Amino acid sequence: MLNYTFWQNLLFKLDAEKAHDLTIRLAKLLGFCPFSLSFLAKKYAFFDSRLELNIAGLPFSSPVGLAAGFDKNGEALELLTSLGFSHLEIGTITPKPQEGNPHPRLFRLKEDKSIQNAMGFNNKGQEVIAKKLDSYTPFIVPLGINIGKNKTTANEQSLNDYESLLRKLSPYASYITINLSSPNTPNLRDLQNEEFITELFSLAKTITQKPIFLKIAPDMSIDTALELTEKAIAEGASGIIATNTTTDYSLSSSAKDFGGISGQLLKQKSFEMLQSLGKAFYSQTILISVGGIDSAQEAYKRIKKGASLVQIYTSLIYEGPRLIYSIKEGLVECLEKDGFSHITEAIGADIQ
Repeated sequence: MLNYTFWQNLLFKLDAEKAHDLTIRLAKLLGFCPFSLSFLAKKYAFFDSRLELNIAGLPFSSPVGLAAGFDKNGEALELLTSLGFSHLEIGTITPKPQEGNPHPRLFRLKEDKSIQNAMGFNNKGQEVIAKKLDSYTPFIVPLGINIGKNKTTANEQSLNDYESLLRKLSPYASYITINLSSPNTPNLRDLQNEEFITELFSLAKTITQKPIFLKIAPDMSIDTALELTEKAIAEGASGIIATNTTTDYSLSSSAKDFGGISGQLLKQKSFEMLQSLGKAFYSQTILISVGGIDSAQEAYKRIKKGASLVQIYTSLIYEGPRLIYSIKEGLVECLEKDGFSHITEAIGADIQ
């Protein structure tokens, strides 16, 4: 029953989005069964005090969390926690419910162990999410809420969407992630500019004291990323999540000409962005790395370049839930090999 190859073969016979929806439904169902959760926790959870850390005033059992996009509406929180993630990020959530972009909109690039998605912030909207989370707060692990504007909201009015989301959802979040970097909402990436970031974070500070992170795209120039990061920090951002999906369709001959690519094809771009951000801002802000992380070695590489936390998603689809265990176990081995007694000693070790 726990042979992931067996389940992967079955799921991969389905359309990618149907397989994902089925996975979420099954995870939601298992979440109602305490025996199942206890069994999974014993099977998959790996804990070691050397991996525990405190980031932005929040306790994390390890650096390894789940990136936004997998559980958009927070429907599988119990099961995902039992798999050993140190934190979960749900969303992207918009003020109004929206269906997202036309189907098909999710594709496997199996030969590249990557995913291409053009989902378009499909979610149930802030009112439904707030009502659901009301029964969970406070949650057992740090819970991030990733927020974005509705597709029908003009960029000139987008600040209103983010204000509404912050007011409605920040009471339920351990931290908030501002999403201006998805390629699947028209013109959203145009908001990755200094003027809007100044307005947004100035407003956010008047609404909540929760940590707020800015998630950036991997396709902007390094100079632009550094400028935006500097502005975000100056305006009160707690840190940067690098990166979202890429629109570099030249990475694969199998890629569509729309949507964003995640997984191994994103690995190098994501790493290079983190490396530049770490070199410039490691001592000034919190960095979270996501994109192509599929092993303990890759996670450790990001940590040594300045990432305090790492997040996975696409690699989970190809490797299965045992990956969470193996990354954490491997991180401990990496620490021992380098003579570090705690993960905090490794963070930024290649920069100092």
